[in-house]
Amino acid sequence: MPSSPAAAALLIAASAFVALLLGLVHLLYTFRGTRLHPRDPALRSAMQADTLQLTRSTTVWRAWVGFNASHSYGVILFGLVWAQLALVHPDFLLGSPFLLALGGALLAGYVQLAHRYWFRIPLGGMVLAGALYAAGLLALV
Repeated sequence: MPSSPAAAALLIAASAFVALLLGLVHLLYTFRGTRLHPRDPALRSAMQADTLQLTRSTTVWRAWVGFNASHSYGVILFGLVWAQLALVHPDFLLGSPFLLALGGALLAGYVQLAHRYWFRIPLGGMVLAGALYAAGLLALV
């Protein structure tokens, strides 16, 4: 199959948009509603009342919200940057083995985390993003 940089760029952009959507939904769930709250209200109360061994300057609950938000920011950043590169600067992205490998490694890491620690929907989304990204790389060969 001949190399197709245009197809590669579109597939990588599609991968980035899947990740971006997941990150945005996760950020929304972090600050709106109760989807990321424990089912047991007593556990949330305990998280709000207790501090970490590392420091007494924050509660476990505040750390939980902060970790979720910063996780969302990372996925959103990946989605925005790789989509921008793929759609606006495809020659730069596709000509950079470092950026191509970095994006693939990041998505592989998210798939591994999703498989080990998350649940079905983010796992499926990250597998889809990873498969689109891999298809984009294969379109280059």
